[in-house]
Amino acid sequence: MPLDEQETARTQARYQRIAPFYDAMEILAERRYAAWRPRLWSLVQGPKVLEVGVGTGKNIPYYPAGMVVTAIDLTPGMLKRSNARAGDLDADVNLQLGKVQDLDFPDNSFDDVVATFVFCSVPDPILGLNEIARVLKSTGRLLLLEHVRSANPVLGTLMHILDPITVRLMGPHINRRTVENVQRSHLQLESVEDMGLGGIFKLIVARIQSTESKLRTRE
Repeated sequence: MPLDEQETARTQARYQRIAPFYDAMEILAERRYAAWRPRLWSLVQGPKVLEVGVGTGKNIPYYPAGMVVTAIDLTPGMLKRSNARAGDLDADVNLQLGKVQDLDFPDNSFDDVVATFVFCSVPDPILGLNEIARVLKSTGRLLLLEHVRSANPVLGTLMHILDPITVRLMGPHINRRTVENVQRSHLQLESVEDMGLGGIFKLIVARIQSTESKLRTRE
């Protein structure tokens, strides 16, 4: 499946537009997320780690000591803010522009890949997950914090109806089925932990399916 350049450009433009006030928009939500970020990063083994969708750098304070972290984001405006945060924290991180659906890294590059609330926004999420499988080492893992469509029929339907509005105003899709997308990719689930709000928030850990079935070429 080729990269959807038009949808990727629209997503980039959307987040570029809201980058200057993104942290302010997220103040209330971050009160919940801030307790989950250290939990996620405590599971990272490294030492070579890729963070996808670094955004304004909210995970940077939680990077474990001794990790060699590369962090990418689709949007220059977001990357500018993560660079500033890394500087304030004196954090040693290699920040780059990049698309998760077309990663500019060789096969077997990373021990772990991490993303927090990213795959709700990625166009072609399965393509992005397959790219992560490609750059992971055979013993590596993908660790995600995500919000997903509720399994409750009424709430799930409401989230689906409201999705176009949230995309236009905030950027993310609120009706993504990310656990199922992982299962449809070249990854296999290791664990899924409910983090709150009736299972809407998930901590997902996945591995590549096997050395033999691992994706080695971009589709």
